[in-house]
Amino acid sequence: MSDAQLEILASRAGLAVDWIDANGRQQKVAPAVLRNVLIGLGHPASTAQEIDASLLELQEVQQDRHLPPLLTCDVGVALDLSRYFSPETPCEIHLEDGSQMSLKLDNEAMLPGLIPVGYQQVHIGDQYFTLAVAPERCFSVGDAVDSPIPRAWGLSAQLYALRRPGDGGFGDTQALEELVRVAGERGADALAISPMHAMFSADTGRYSPYSPSSRLFLNSLYAAPGSILGERALRDAIDASGLAAQFEQLENLKLIGWPAAAEAKQKLLQALYDGFVAGEHPLHADFASFRHAGGEALENHCRFEAIQEMRAARGESLDWREWPEHWHDPRGAALSAFAEEYAERIGYFAFCQWLIHRCLERAQTAARSAGMGIGLIADLAVGADGAGSQAWSFQDELLASLTVGAPPDILNRSGQGWGISAFSPEGLIRNGFRAFIDMLRANFAHAGGLRIDHVMGLQRLWVIPNGADPADGAYLYYPFDDMLRLLTLESHRHQAIVLGEDLGTVPEGLREKLAARSILGMRVLLFEQDNTRFKPILDWPDDALATTSTHDLPTLNGWWHGRDIDWNARLGLVDANGEIDWRRHREREREGLRDALRQDPQNFREESHEADQVVDASVRFLGHTRAPLVLLPLEDALGIDEQANLPGTTDSHPNWSRRLPGPSEALLDGPDAARRLELLACARLQATERDQ
Repeated sequence: MSDAQLEILASRAGLAVDWIDANGRQQKVAPAVLRNVLIGLGHPASTAQEIDASLLELQEVQQDRHLPPLLTCDVGVALDLSRYFSPETPCEIHLEDGSQMSLKLDNEAMLPGLIPVGYQQVHIGDQYFTLAVAPERCFSVGDAVDSPIPRAWGLSAQLYALRRPGDGGFGDTQALEELVRVAGERGADALAISPMHAMFSADTGRYSPYSPSSRLFLNSLYAAPGSILGERALRDAIDASGLAAQFEQLENLKLIGWPAAAEAKQKLLQALYDGFVAGEHPLHADFASFRHAGGEALENHCRFEAIQEMRAARGESLDWREWPEHWHDPRGAALSAFAEEYAERIGYFAFCQWLIHRCLERAQTAARSAGMGIGLIADLAVGADGAGSQAWSFQDELLASLTVGAPPDILNRSGQGWGISAFSPEGLIRNGFRAFIDMLRANFAHAGGLRIDHVMGLQRLWVIPNGADPADGAYLYYPFDDMLRLLTLESHRHQAIVLGEDLGTVPEGLREKLAARSILGMRVLLFEQDNTRFKPILDWPDDALATTSTHDLPTLNGWWHGRDIDWNARLGLVDANGEIDWRRHREREREGLRDALRQDPQNFREESHEADQVVDASVRFLGHTRAPLVLLPLEDALGIDEQANLPGTTDSHPNWSRRLPGPSEALLDGPDAARRLELLACARLQATERDQ
């Protein structure tokens, strides 16, 4: 079997045969790995005959002169259509506003760059396609806060960690409403929250917000039903289901008891649904309208939830890839019959989606009403579980046979497998980027901004065959320019900013392309150092947000005290010698941070604990940077020492289960939080005056 032919097939399928690792060393994907990844992409490659057949099939697709459903271009830039049409062919453009344009391809078959921004329908000869015309850049922080040199600030929060009386054991949208109001009163322009993607209702033991069932829908557990249906309906449902005592017990737990809390919330939602459908509720029409607008995508998600619920009750596999074959097709006759038989259950899951959407809508309205220029910043996970609703509903556009992760690097010598699936580049193009566009719209819908986790995934992702070692993967390239234009267009249409989490191994030139589109990168204080020498304030860029830490890193207080090292040592994730070296290096890092913070004479003047002074000084430091937006995690505003998630662990560390120490409406009133928010607001004002 020829490795040369295999590598040609891999390259044409979008795989990088050769790549540069985090240490700058040249790497080459082994033939056996290429074969397995290609099979996961739908290109058989086990034998020479299969490779030749797959090559021929790819060649036919790539040479096909038939128009794809959607093409993209930048406003004011001509589009090359020479592959499909002859020069000087007339064309009709049907614009979104109902008007029409009559144009003609030039003598090189270029469509003139005269078409306005939007999704425009192009008719040339007997062929039609959608042309997505992108603006030059995304809606920016400057646009949101109406400032040519923005120096905005906000907070970031793990939604589940918020508290309010009666929440049932974890944060919800009512606690979020209370938080945005008090944050807005103090001058915050934004509140970034953890992902709210739909999880698995039938499997309450799964609660990592970055491993969802679908990125098209929301986690209904976060709904605060009383804010939509009324407090009386809520009290009646709690009484009818006998949940009052259990809710109180769950709220008093130090950590979230996820399975029990989720099951209790589902019991409440069921009681509310029963009451809703039984009566003449004034919101019936709104629910019906929501369900109609949700269309096939919402119906499929709710059917999926109902099937999983039924199979869970029978003790059968929830993974759709292990279901009977006749249930693999969401549009098949078997699913239609199931939908008729289980109409009530499907209606219940639709009700849950309606409820959480209306709750999140209220929270964003509250944020803007409180004076926030941006409001909520949603978080878009890098992928969805291959066994979940989105992968089942869009089988031609998601890669359910491959998982996403990262190759071996300095921090993770074995690489990482994240257990989630990503889009199929070929499937996206074949289907006019439908699933990608729908996902963007769903996540922009009730937010003033969107954080894209692992934004490098717009260009390439490390994909691994299911069950394989993370090192046995390869980089898969995506139609980056098309996806970037669509992201820019949707940002413009929703008037929402875009943040790209660009931490880790970043492809050369990516940050520059994102900056040109006004997509902010991300700079974390703990990482902005060169071997313990921390970057000075004025060396921080003006094309990235600034923050002290993230959900995958220690808090500032925890970092200062080495809590992350303590955890790694306790769990055996580092050996004795490694722990000693790590603690020595941390002491050098601490001294390096002290040196950077001492440059400001206002720092270290108070009579208080050193760690408190370091956190205060770090907050002021970030406020003085040129970052258009500074996001302060609530954990750092409060001086908490434990982090939300410890990468590399599952059950041994309480990931995604920690709660904040007080109710949302009073959380910022404590002396530490109040002082730090004041420090940040003042520093941002001074940075604005300095840079004008």
